[in-house]
Amino acid sequence: MAHTTPTQESIAASFDFLAAGIRTMETERDAIAELILHQKQQRESFTRACELMLECRGRVVVTGMGKSGHIGNKIAATLASTGTPSFFVHPGEASHGDLGMITKDDVVIAISNSGNTAEIISILPLIKRMSIPLITLTGNARSQMAALADVNLDTSVSKEACPLGLAPTSSTTVTLVLGDALAVALLDAKGFSEEDFAFSHPGGALGRRLLLKVADIMHDGTRIPAVTESASMSDCLLEMTRQGLGMACIVDADFKLLGIFTDGDLRRALENRVDIHQAHLADIMTVKCTTISADMLAAKALAVMDEKKINALPVVAEDRTLIGALNMHDLLRAGVV
Repeated sequence: MAHTTPTQESIAASFDFLAAGIRTMETERDAIAELILHQKQQRESFTRACELMLECRGRVVVTGMGKSGHIGNKIAATLASTGTPSFFVHPGEASHGDLGMITKDDVVIAISNSGNTAEIISILPLIKRMSIPLITLTGNARSQMAALADVNLDTSVSKEACPLGLAPTSSTTVTLVLGDALAVALLDAKGFSEEDFAFSHPGGALGRRLLLKVADIMHDGTRIPAVTESASMSDCLLEMTRQGLGMACIVDADFKLLGIFTDGDLRRALENRVDIHQAHLADIMTVKCTTISADMLAAKALAVMDEKKINALPVVAEDRTLIGALNMHDLLRAGVV
Protein backbone atom coordinates (compact mmCIF):
# COMPACT_ATOMS: atom_id res chain seq x y z
CA MET A 1 0.00 0.00 0.00
CA ALA A 2 1.44 3.38 -1.05
CA HIS A 3 2.40 5.82 1.66
CA THR A 4 0.64 9.17 1.46
CA THR A 5 1.95 12.42 2.95
CA PRO A 6 -0.65 14.38 4.95
CA THR A 7 -1.61 17.65 3.31
CA GLN A 8 -1.71 20.97 5.14
CA GLU A 9 -5.47 20.89 4.78
CA SER A 10 -5.78 17.49 6.44
CA ILE A 11 -3.46 18.51 9.28
CA ALA A 12 -5.41 21.71 9.87
CA ALA A 13 -8.65 19.75 9.98
CA SER A 14 -7.49 17.21 12.56
CA PHE A 15 -4.87 18.94 14.72
CA ASP A 16 -5.79 20.63 18.00
CA PHE A 17 -3.74 23.82 17.77
CA LEU A 18 -5.15 25.31 20.97
CA ALA A 19 -4.24 22.24 23.02
CA ALA A 20 -0.66 22.44 21.76
CA GLY A 21 -0.54 26.13 22.53
CA ILE A 22 -1.87 25.64 26.05
CA ARG A 23 0.68 22.88 26.70
CA THR A 24 3.40 25.36 25.79
CA MET A 25 1.99 28.02 28.09
CA GLU A 26 1.64 25.55 30.95
CA THR A 27 5.20 24.30 30.48
CA GLU A 28 6.57 27.82 30.51
CA ARG A 29 4.40 28.71 33.52
CA ASP A 30 5.93 25.77 35.38
CA ALA A 31 9.40 26.92 34.32
CA ILE A 32 8.72 30.35 35.83
CA ALA A 33 7.63 28.65 39.07
CA GLU A 34 11.00 26.84 39.04
CA LEU A 35 12.78 30.14 38.46
CA ILE A 36 11.08 31.69 41.49
CA LEU A 37 12.14 28.74 43.64
CA HIS A 38 15.74 28.97 42.38
CA GLN A 39 15.96 32.68 43.20
CA LYS A 40 14.50 32.16 46.67
CA GLN A 41 17.05 29.44 47.31
CA GLN A 42 19.87 31.69 46.09
CA ARG A 43 18.64 34.98 47.50
CA GLU A 44 22.16 36.28 48.05
CA SER A 45 23.00 35.91 44.35
CA PHE A 46 20.00 37.92 43.15
CA THR A 47 20.65 40.57 45.80
CA ARG A 48 24.35 40.81 44.90
CA ALA A 49 23.54 41.14 41.19
CA CYS A 50 21.22 44.05 41.96
CA GLU A 51 23.84 45.66 44.21
CA LEU A 52 26.49 45.45 41.47
CA MET A 53 24.18 47.20 39.00
CA LEU A 54 23.07 49.76 41.56
CA GLU A 55 26.70 50.60 42.37
CA CYS A 56 27.65 50.76 38.69
CA ARG A 57 29.14 54.15 37.74
CA GLY A 58 28.96 53.37 34.03
CA ARG A 59 26.45 51.26 32.15
CA VAL A 60 25.12 47.73 32.29
CA VAL A 61 26.37 45.94 29.17
CA VAL A 62 24.30 42.90 28.15
CA THR A 63 25.62 40.23 25.77
CA GLY A 64 24.35 36.93 24.39
CA MET A 65 24.30 34.83 21.22
CA GLY A 66 21.35 33.66 19.16
CA LYS A 67 18.04 33.55 21.02
CA SER A 68 19.83 34.57 24.21
CA GLY A 69 21.03 37.63 22.32
CA HIS A 70 17.46 38.57 21.40
CA ILE A 71 16.47 38.24 25.05
CA GLY A 72 19.54 40.24 26.04
CA ASN A 73 18.54 43.05 23.70
CA LYS A 74 15.18 43.26 25.41
CA ILE A 75 16.69 43.15 28.90
CA ALA A 76 19.07 45.99 28.01
CA ALA A 77 16.18 48.03 26.63
CA THR A 78 14.09 47.44 29.75
CA LEU A 79 16.96 48.42 32.03
CA ALA A 80 17.60 51.59 30.04
CA SER A 81 13.95 52.64 30.06
CA THR A 82 13.62 52.12 33.81
CA GLY A 83 16.54 54.22 34.96
CA THR A 84 19.54 51.88 34.60
CA PRO A 85 21.74 53.00 31.66
CA SER A 86 22.29 49.92 29.54
CA PHE A 87 23.06 48.68 26.04
CA PHE A 88 23.52 45.38 24.20
CA VAL A 89 26.78 44.19 22.64
CA HIS A 90 26.88 41.21 20.28
CA PRO A 91 29.66 38.88 21.54
CA GLY A 92 30.81 38.11 17.99
CA GLU A 93 31.21 41.82 17.25
CA ALA A 94 32.80 42.40 20.66
CA SER A 95 35.80 40.27 19.71
CA HIS A 96 36.21 42.30 16.52
CA GLY A 97 36.35 45.79 18.00
CA ASP A 98 33.12 46.39 19.91
CA LEU A 99 34.78 45.35 23.16
CA GLY A 100 36.15 48.89 23.17
CA MET A 101 32.64 50.08 24.02
CA ILE A 102 32.97 48.51 27.47
CA THR A 103 34.73 50.51 30.19
CA LYS A 104 36.04 49.74 33.66
CA ASP A 105 33.06 51.54 35.16
CA ASP A 106 30.56 49.15 33.56
CA VAL A 107 28.91 45.91 34.67
CA VAL A 108 28.48 43.03 32.20
CA ILE A 109 25.54 40.64 32.06
CA ALA A 110 26.33 37.58 29.92
CA ILE A 111 23.48 35.25 28.92
CA SER A 112 23.78 31.63 27.81
CA ASN A 113 21.61 28.65 28.63
CA SER A 114 24.54 26.23 28.29
CA GLY A 115 26.97 28.62 29.94
CA ASN A 116 29.61 27.54 27.45
CA THR A 117 28.91 29.71 24.40
CA ALA A 118 32.24 30.03 22.61
CA GLU A 119 31.78 33.63 21.46
CA ILE A 120 31.11 34.75 25.03
CA ILE A 121 33.83 32.59 26.59
CA SER A 122 36.38 34.19 24.25
CA ILE A 123 35.75 37.72 25.58
CA LEU A 124 35.33 36.96 29.28
CA PRO A 125 39.07 36.82 30.11
CA LEU A 126 39.43 40.37 28.79
CA ILE A 127 36.45 41.51 30.85
CA LYS A 128 37.92 39.87 33.95
CA ARG A 129 41.35 41.43 33.23
CA MET A 130 39.68 44.86 33.32
CA SER A 131 38.11 43.93 36.70
CA ILE A 132 34.63 44.54 35.31
CA PRO A 133 31.93 42.90 37.47
CA LEU A 134 30.40 39.95 35.61
CA ILE A 135 26.86 38.66 36.12
CA THR A 136 25.92 35.51 34.22
CA LEU A 137 22.45 34.14 33.53
CA THR A 138 22.94 30.45 32.77
CA GLY A 139 21.14 27.17 33.00
CA ASN A 140 24.32 25.36 34.03
CA ALA A 141 25.90 26.28 37.35
CA ARG A 142 28.99 24.16 36.48
CA SER A 143 29.64 25.92 33.20
CA GLN A 144 32.69 27.98 32.26
CA MET A 145 30.70 31.21 32.34
CA ALA A 146 29.29 30.49 35.80
CA ALA A 147 32.80 29.72 37.06
CA LEU A 148 34.14 33.06 35.82
CA ALA A 149 31.20 35.11 37.10
CA ASP A 150 31.10 37.31 40.16
CA VAL A 151 27.44 36.30 40.38
CA ASN A 152 25.66 33.51 38.49
CA LEU A 153 21.87 33.52 38.39
CA ASP A 154 20.23 30.15 37.77
CA THR A 155 17.95 30.03 34.70
CA SER A 156 17.81 26.23 34.41
CA VAL A 157 14.53 24.61 33.39
CA SER A 158 13.28 21.03 33.66
CA LYS A 159 12.23 20.99 30.03
CA GLU A 160 11.75 23.19 27.03
CA ALA A 161 8.23 23.78 25.77
CA CYS A 162 9.43 22.60 22.37
CA PRO A 163 8.39 18.89 22.17
CA LEU A 164 11.75 18.07 20.58
CA GLY A 165 13.57 19.75 23.46
CA LEU A 166 15.66 21.68 20.95
CA ALA A 167 14.20 25.16 20.34
CA PRO A 168 14.88 27.56 23.24
CA THR A 169 11.43 28.25 24.66
CA SER A 170 11.07 27.77 28.42
CA SER A 171 14.72 28.74 28.90
CA THR A 172 14.37 32.03 27.04
CA THR A 173 11.11 32.80 28.84
CA VAL A 174 12.64 32.42 32.31
CA THR A 175 15.67 34.49 31.26
CA LEU A 176 13.38 37.28 30.08
CA VAL A 177 11.38 37.10 33.31
CA LEU A 178 14.57 37.21 35.37
CA GLY A 179 15.76 40.25 33.41
CA ASP A 180 12.49 42.01 34.12
CA ALA A 181 12.79 41.09 37.79
CA LEU A 182 16.26 42.65 37.98
CA ALA A 183 15.11 45.82 36.18
CA VAL A 184 12.04 46.29 38.36
CA ALA A 185 13.96 45.58 41.56
CA LEU A 186 16.41 48.34 40.60
CA LEU A 187 13.53 50.64 39.64
CA ASP A 188 11.95 50.16 43.07
CA ALA A 189 15.26 50.62 44.88
CA LYS A 190 15.99 53.90 43.07
CA GLY A 191 12.48 55.30 43.58
CA PHE A 192 12.12 55.65 39.80
CA SER A 193 8.88 57.59 39.21
CA GLU A 194 6.28 57.85 36.46
CA GLU A 195 7.76 61.22 35.52
CA ASP A 196 11.24 59.67 35.25
CA PHE A 197 9.76 57.02 32.96
CA ALA A 198 8.04 59.68 30.88
CA PHE A 199 11.32 61.53 30.30
CA SER A 200 12.70 58.28 28.86
CA HIS A 201 9.64 57.92 26.64
CA PRO A 202 8.76 61.44 25.44
CA GLY A 203 7.22 60.09 22.24
CA GLY A 204 5.02 57.51 23.96
CA ALA A 205 1.50 57.84 25.32
CA LEU A 206 2.70 57.90 28.93
CA GLY A 207 5.25 60.58 28.09
CA ARG A 208 2.57 62.77 26.58
CA ARG A 209 0.28 62.26 29.56
CA LEU A 210 2.94 63.05 32.13
CA LEU A 211 4.99 65.76 30.41
CA LEU A 212 2.54 67.75 28.31
CA LYS A 213 1.09 70.82 29.99
CA VAL A 214 -1.95 72.92 29.20
CA ALA A 215 0.30 75.77 28.01
CA ASP A 216 1.72 73.47 25.32
CA ILE A 217 -1.59 72.91 23.55
CA MET A 218 -4.05 75.64 24.61
CA HIS A 219 -5.44 78.32 22.30
CA ASP A 220 -3.92 81.68 23.14
CA GLY A 221 -3.74 85.23 21.79
CA THR A 222 -6.26 85.91 19.05
CA ARG A 223 -7.33 82.26 19.12
CA ILE A 224 -9.07 82.68 22.48
CA PRO A 225 -12.87 82.93 22.08
CA ALA A 226 -13.53 86.06 24.14
CA VAL A 227 -16.03 88.93 24.19
CA THR A 228 -16.70 91.74 26.67
CA GLU A 229 -19.73 91.71 28.95
CA SER A 230 -21.26 94.50 26.89
CA ALA A 231 -21.20 92.45 23.67
CA SER A 232 -24.46 91.47 22.04
CA MET A 233 -25.64 87.90 21.92
CA SER A 234 -25.04 87.91 18.17
CA ASP A 235 -21.42 88.95 18.68
CA CYS A 236 -20.99 86.22 21.28
CA LEU A 237 -22.45 83.54 19.00
CA LEU A 238 -20.30 84.73 16.08
CA GLU A 239 -17.18 84.51 18.27
CA MET A 240 -18.12 80.99 19.37
CA THR A 241 -18.60 79.96 15.75
CA ARG A 242 -15.39 81.64 14.58
CA GLN A 243 -13.17 79.94 17.15
CA GLY A 244 -15.02 76.62 17.14
CA LEU A 245 -14.41 75.69 20.79
CA GLY A 246 -18.03 75.47 21.86
CA MET A 247 -17.74 78.39 24.26
CA ALA A 248 -17.02 82.11 24.56
CA CYS A 249 -15.25 83.65 27.53
CA ILE A 250 -16.77 86.83 28.95
CA VAL A 251 -14.12 89.33 30.10
CA ASP A 252 -13.94 92.85 31.52
CA ALA A 253 -11.83 95.73 30.19
CA ASP A 254 -8.71 94.26 31.84
CA PHE A 255 -9.33 90.84 30.26
CA LYS A 256 -10.27 89.35 33.63
CA LEU A 257 -12.61 86.39 33.28
CA LEU A 258 -16.19 87.13 34.39
CA GLY A 259 -17.82 83.96 33.12
CA ILE A 260 -18.38 81.78 30.07
CA PHE A 261 -21.18 81.20 27.62
CA THR A 262 -21.36 77.71 26.13
CA ASP A 263 -23.46 75.66 23.78
CA GLY A 264 -25.14 74.29 26.90
CA ASP A 265 -26.03 77.80 28.12
CA LEU A 266 -27.57 78.57 24.73
CA ARG A 267 -29.60 75.37 24.78
CA ARG A 268 -30.86 76.03 28.30
CA ALA A 269 -31.76 79.62 27.38
CA LEU A 270 -33.83 78.41 24.44
CA GLU A 271 -35.49 75.72 26.56
CA ASN A 272 -36.46 78.42 29.09
CA ARG A 273 -37.85 80.59 26.26
CA VAL A 274 -35.34 83.38 26.91
CA ASP A 275 -35.34 85.98 24.15
CA ILE A 276 -31.69 85.70 23.22
CA HIS A 277 -31.94 88.82 21.02
CA GLN A 278 -32.87 90.97 24.00
CA ALA A 279 -31.09 89.16 26.84
CA HIS A 280 -27.84 90.45 28.33
CA LEU A 281 -24.89 88.10 28.49
CA ALA A 282 -24.52 88.79 32.21
CA ASP A 283 -27.98 87.31 32.77
CA ILE A 284 -27.42 83.97 31.04
CA MET A 285 -23.69 83.28 31.18
CA THR A 286 -22.16 80.83 33.69
CA VAL A 287 -20.43 82.98 36.31
CA LYS A 288 -18.99 80.34 38.62
CA CYS A 289 -17.23 78.46 35.85
CA THR A 290 -14.45 75.92 36.18
CA THR A 291 -11.01 77.17 35.15
CA ILE A 292 -7.55 75.67 34.83
CA SER A 293 -3.99 77.04 34.90
CA ALA A 294 -1.47 77.00 32.08
CA ASP A 295 1.06 74.96 34.08
CA MET A 296 -1.45 72.20 34.84
CA LEU A 297 -0.69 68.83 33.24
CA ALA A 298 -2.86 68.22 30.19
CA ALA A 299 -3.83 64.86 31.67
CA LYS A 300 -5.13 66.65 34.77
CA ALA A 301 -7.17 69.00 32.58
CA LEU A 302 -8.68 65.94 30.93
CA ALA A 303 -9.61 64.56 34.35
CA VAL A 304 -11.32 67.89 35.20
CA MET A 305 -13.32 67.75 31.97
CA ASP A 306 -14.36 64.17 32.67
CA GLU A 307 -15.39 64.98 36.25
CA LYS A 308 -17.37 68.09 35.29
CA LYS A 309 -18.71 66.54 32.07
CA ILE A 310 -17.61 69.54 30.00
CA ASN A 311 -15.68 69.79 26.74
CA ALA A 312 -13.92 73.15 27.05
CA LEU A 313 -12.19 75.18 29.76
CA PRO A 314 -10.85 78.73 30.08
CA VAL A 315 -7.20 79.02 31.15
CA VAL A 316 -6.50 81.82 33.62
CA ALA A 317 -3.59 83.34 35.53
CA GLU A 318 -3.65 83.64 39.33
CA ASP A 319 -5.46 87.01 39.09
CA ARG A 320 -8.10 85.46 36.76
CA THR A 321 -6.69 87.15 33.67
CA LEU A 322 -7.76 85.07 30.70
CA ILE A 323 -4.67 83.66 28.97
CA GLY A 324 -6.01 80.70 26.98
CA ALA A 325 -8.70 78.18 26.19
CA LEU A 326 -8.62 74.39 25.91
CA ASN A 327 -11.12 71.89 24.58
CA MET A 328 -11.37 68.14 24.20
CA HIS A 329 -10.26 68.18 20.56
CA ASP A 330 -6.96 69.75 21.60
CA LEU A 331 -6.36 66.88 24.00
CA LEU A 332 -7.28 64.34 21.31
CA ARG A 333 -4.90 65.90 18.80
CA ALA A 334 -2.11 65.90 21.38
CA GLY A 335 -2.64 62.19 22.08
CA VAL A 336 -3.51 62.75 25.74
CA VAL A 337 -6.89 61.04 25.45
